[in-house]
Amino acid sequence: MNAVNGAGPGADLIVIAKEPVPGRVKTRLTSAYTPAEAAALAEAALRDTLAAAAAAPAVRRTLALAGTPGPWLPGGFTVVAQRGGGLDERLAAAFTDAWAGRPLVLIGMDTPQVTPALLARAARLLARCDAVLGPARDGGFWLLGLRRPQARLLRGVPMSRPDTGTVQLARLRDAGLRVGLLPELTDVDTPADARAVAAMAGGGRFAAAVRALGTRTVRP
Repeated sequence: MNAVNGAGPGADLIVIAKEPVPGRVKTRLTSAYTPAEAAALAEAALRDTLAAAAAAPAVRRTLALAGTPGPWLPGGFTVVAQRGGGLDERLAAAFTDAWAGRPLVLIGMDTPQVTPALLARAARLLARCDAVLGPARDGGFWLLGLRRPQARLLRGVPMSRPDTGTVQLARLRDAGLRVGLLPELTDVDTPADARAVAAMAGGGRFAAAVRALGTRTVRP
């Protein structure tokens, strides 16, 4: 594979995300924030994620979006609509829709602390592995890379459970794939997650948005 922008093997990037609309995104944050504030945090997280993807070496960048693009979307991304019912189906469809014969690295919008270096590392791992998984602290995964997408690797994997990452890793290995692992990251799901991630990624839009909203008490 050819190097892109002077770093890493040729690979494509996918960001799978929801349009940051109040009441539709980050609803678990509303135990401490209003729906509008939760959506503002979601938009900040999405902007940070897209900025990291834009700065990482990639041949092509795709946004698999549930909703309509807004001013938060930078240039250089091909937008495709999410397809499927459950998240497992939508992830499988995103890989299929973005496939152009090159390895694919997919991330969500829940880890605004992700860096271009981590994304480049995932692409490099795909030069010698069949798949790459980035485990999340809540038991899920924040990144999945596949040298060649196959819907059966994702369909039927239970999502949003403490064992999601374990089941997904087992599915990949049971298929005979060599799997490279990335460092564990924290997904932003709860107000406590938001504070922890903001502390880790102090220079991003998400951290600034958390600081601007100030300390909140979680409502029972």
